[in-house]
Amino acid sequence: MKVTRKIIEIDDQLCDGCGQCIPSCAEGALQIIDGKARVVADNLCDGLGACMGECPTGALQIVEREADEFDEAAVEKHLEKVEPSGTPDPKSGPGAPVMACGCPSQQIRNLAPSPHPGGHSASGVTAPSSSLSRLGHWPVQIRLVPANAPFLKNADLLVLADCVAVTFPDLHKKLISGRVVMMGCPKFDDVDGYVQKFKEVFEKADIRSVTVAEMEVPCCAGLPWIVKKAMEAAGKKIPGREIVINPRGSIIEEKSL
Repeated sequence: MKVTRKIIEIDDQLCDGCGQCIPSCAEGALQIIDGKARVVADNLCDGLGACMGECPTGALQIVEREADEFDEAAVEKHLEKVEPSGTPDPKSGPGAPVMACGCPSQQIRNLAPSPHPGGHSASGVTAPSSSLSRLGHWPVQIRLVPANAPFLKNADLLVLADCVAVTFPDLHKKLISGRVVMMGCPKFDDVDGYVQKFKEVFEKADIRSVTVAEMEVPCCAGLPWIVKKAMEAAGKKIPGREIVINPRGSIIEEKSL
């Protein structure tokens, strides 16, 4: 049924196909087609504009026009068609939506962790097990991980402060192994956006546990606060712990989240 309502409109002249708007649309209404962002179907767009703040060129705007009513049931069916690889389910037919976009950093991928206990470096030299990656998915940045990403389902989640990645020498072995990673910086990034993203993750993904790894600096204390605020907003109580690491790369404190 057609109604007059608010909906997203995309200016083709301004859109450069970067795809930064795609992960912010929880309904999967946006897709890169022929190098431009498009609304896949009017009934998938709620018109709230969560995607607008991610567009670096200002190509997205909310307009009021005649369109199909927003349909939550259609959204659910639409999201079920998306494969973990970011490609449409072949059974869904031609033109099925995908979660991947024009930017490789946002394409959902399940990675096979490096074999243990040995492996090979780029030079062909056998590498010790401590140097092998335990990362099992992509992307990892909080802003880029869709709340409905398949790898989040029933996951043990590691919320990682950016600086921990270059400070803690045993990161892969002690923290990443067996966990799904979402990383970012509470000082320089959008705190409210982080709260909303984790709220959606906690509502949709049935997360089993949360580990927050942060640095021993005041700004990093915002990361566990963000996670707890999101749990509260989602009405969830998820077991968790907080790990604090100093600039020398040592764990100085572990406590319940």
